[in-house]
Amino acid sequence: MADVEVVEEIAAPPLAVYGLVSDVTRMGEWSPETKSCRWLEGASGPAVGARFRGANRDRWRRWSTTCTVVEAEPGKRFSFDVDYGRVPVSHWSYEFEDTGAGCKVIETWSDRRPGWMARLSPVVMGVSDRAGHNRAGMQATLAALREKAEHTAE
Repeated sequence: MADVEVVEEIAAPPLAVYGLVSDVTRMGEWSPETKSCRWLEGASGPAVGARFRGANRDRWRRWSTTCTVVEAEPGKRFSFDVDYGRVPVSHWSYEFEDTGAGCKVIETWSDRRPGWMARLSPVVMGVSDRAGHNRAGMQATLAALREKAEHTAE
């Protein structure tokens, strides 16, 4: 079960919105925290098992994570697991539901951090309410994604 779920209606076809989200090299265009992503180990696009590195920034803090695609079903679902080194951090998922006038995008975040990491995180990352922080970021991400998808669809 997800820790946070955010939903956005987008007036663009599910396959088009999936194409934007699953092109992780563009994630910095809509995410307030992820600044860039690049495919690793010869991967060039979304496929189960493909890995990518995300460069992130929140205020003055910067860090990178390694992500592994666990679902890549065009127009339906894109999800990946995030690790910091060998430590599991989170699971992110985007589901796309056709509404006839576009699609509903459901973004979810699930915390996968071990207890010790979750306890240290407020001090290290400066975020005492991780779920609330991520909810705000997810809302901003989906709003920016909607703007891009709807502008592209015109």
